[in-house]
Amino acid sequence: MTNTELALNMLVEDATTELSNEKETQYFEEHALIAQQGGKAAEAARKQLESDLGHSVISPLNAKTGLRLNTANGEKE
Repeated sequence: MTNTELALNMLVEDATTELSNEKETQYFEEHALIAQQGGKAAEAARKQLESDLGHSVISPLNAKTGLRLNTANGEKE
């Protein structure tokens, strides 16, 4: 996961929290709707950034493949 992906993830979380606090949600259905709205905010930011850069900001890296350990001795490969 790249720094840009982490920043977008933080945007989703913060936008969702802010929306939830602003609307004072109480029920699961309301929280689900707020979560979708938070995701849409980050999606819009990602698409705008990709449009400006001319390429995708999503990398193929993930926790499974990003850091591989040699299980025999516990060292990084």
